[in-house]
Amino acid sequence: MNYDFDKVIDRTNTNSLKYDFAVERGRPADVLPLWVADMDFPAPQPVLDALQKAVAHGIFGYSEVKTPYYQAVAGWFERHFGWRPEESWLIKTPGVVCALAMAVRAYTKPGDAVLIQSPVYYPFYSVVQDNDRKLVASELLYKDGRYSIDLADFEAKIREHQVKMVILCSPHNPIGRVWTLEELQAIGRICKQYGVFVASDEIHCDFAFAEHPHHVFLEACPELADQALVCTAPSKTFNIAGLQVSNIWIPSQANRKAFLKEMDRSGLSQLNALGLVACQAAYEGGEEWLTQCKAYLRTNLDFTRSFLAEHLPQIRLVEPEGTYFAWLDCSALGLSCEALNDLVVNKAKLWLDAGHIFGKAWAQYQRIVLACPRSTLEQALTQLEGAIQTL
Repeated sequence: MNYDFDKVIDRTNTNSLKYDFAVERGRPADVLPLWVADMDFPAPQPVLDALQKAVAHGIFGYSEVKTPYYQAVAGWFERHFGWRPEESWLIKTPGVVCALAMAVRAYTKPGDAVLIQSPVYYPFYSVVQDNDRKLVASELLYKDGRYSIDLADFEAKIREHQVKMVILCSPHNPIGRVWTLEELQAIGRICKQYGVFVASDEIHCDFAFAEHPHHVFLEACPELADQALVCTAPSKTFNIAGLQVSNIWIPSQANRKAFLKEMDRSGLSQLNALGLVACQAAYEGGEEWLTQCKAYLRTNLDFTRSFLAEHLPQIRLVEPEGTYFAWLDCSALGLSCEALNDLVVNKAKLWLDAGHIFGKAWAQYQRIVLACPRSTLEQALTQLEGAIQTL
């Protein structure tokens, strides 16, 4: 079937975190939200059909999954990424951030150092610091409009701080880099040498552009099977984040046991019954929807690039290799962090993610979500243009 991604659907008054909580989160009530990473598109029809069937049944008791669920998820990763994890590796959690918190507690001790690569998805900071671990940041290098890993700094930080864990963002949010096989293997060699556990968040893997293929960390570095896990989820791919299902792959039995122990300590067991239904249906029947969605997202990126070049040459698009974000370099405006955020929120009436929340050094940047109808995106960029014209 053909999906209409241009259709604008009113999400207000639906308890949407994106649309209904501006005032509660300190923004004006009339901001246009393009901040949180969910899409303004309905989920794939096979997912909706499966959910409607489950709702019609009318009983929502405690639920688990059997082998067909695993086959749907693992089959997807085998077809798309050439990686088929074993069924015994699978642990389900209500989200990737939850899984990262479990991993921090399972594989490090209070006071241990955990390394992240900034600018990076801001919950990475909290899962380290809120669990009383030492946060170590290795800044990504930014040169000629492209980010890369500073491997010398990465290794030096590991050695200096006796880092016990690296949280890898792959593909990398917010910058949109899709790490090459060589980059992942370089990380793997360093972590193997120093005995560092790697927790790889690969939630955006399905949005890697065809010319920048995604490599699953455990496929790139199979020698780290005893000191790594991979986090995956259908939530971003099929726009079902609110159903809260993630699939975590841990090859080592001892590591699975430690992870499950932390889940037990947190009172986590079975997941949302409807979430499990949606996940299986998405991986079994969501391919057609995703193909069309990704094509639409590329046209939104193209539109953003053209709009900035024509109307806002002061703002530089950091070219992504995947994800549905645009990371915007606003440094040429010459504004302080506070002034830039005031311009975006109070003058442009936009709710974006300010760069400083991804890392203090990136206060001159803004992240905008492109997963919306074109008219919404055009409205947002036009409002930003109008605000900048007042400077």
